[in-house]
Amino acid sequence: MNTLIVFDHPYTRTASENVPHQRSFTAAMTAAAERGLERAGHHIDLIDLHADGFNPVMSADDLAAWRTKKVVDPQVADYQRRVFAADRLVFAFPIWWESMPALTKGFLDRVLTKGIVYSEPKKGRPFVNHLDRLQGVTALTVMSTPQWIYRTVFGSPLTKMMFRGTFRKMGVKNLTWINESDPAGRTLEQRRASLAGIEARFARA
Repeated sequence: MNTLIVFDHPYTRTASENVPHQRSFTAAMTAAAERGLERAGHHIDLIDLHADGFNPVMSADDLAAWRTKKVVDPQVADYQRRVFAADRLVFAFPIWWESMPALTKGFLDRVLTKGIVYSEPKKGRPFVNHLDRLQGVTALTVMSTPQWIYRTVFGSPLTKMMFRGTFRKMGVKNLTWINESDPAGRTLEQRRASLAGIEARFARA
């Protein structure tokens, strides 16, 4: 199975080690997921948005191309090719201001092009998903907000935007959210235990 990981953190995927001021728990979680996927025999393709210098802003040229079912940015075209080759998508990022960072949102805006990745045959009708290989999407996230507050007080905006408002609308049904809250407030042993749990979970995938 081919798993495409779309990673979004300013420190990049290289920041998975426990080095003060150079570490990212998002990167550590992604590394754990990769170990699990490798154990399960998956092929892993990694898109590191910050390392790639991805521009999340939809330009006028992008929008004009989007309306005519075309792509003008070769990086976006490459990302689309890799999305089409994926059996599973994993988005890894921190939750800031209760939502996804800009580069992840820009990936959804610019890469999931109407007429290429999906079609909208008629207004008000279900979209047609062209990602024939895609079996599921996972969001792997970290945030400082307790998860029960995020769900009950804020209404889980991330899952509404990414799952209900994007992939479920496209017809993707296997949607999974894996989140770790407040890793900075835990002991090293607790963080290691969480990472081991993530690795084991992806090894069962």
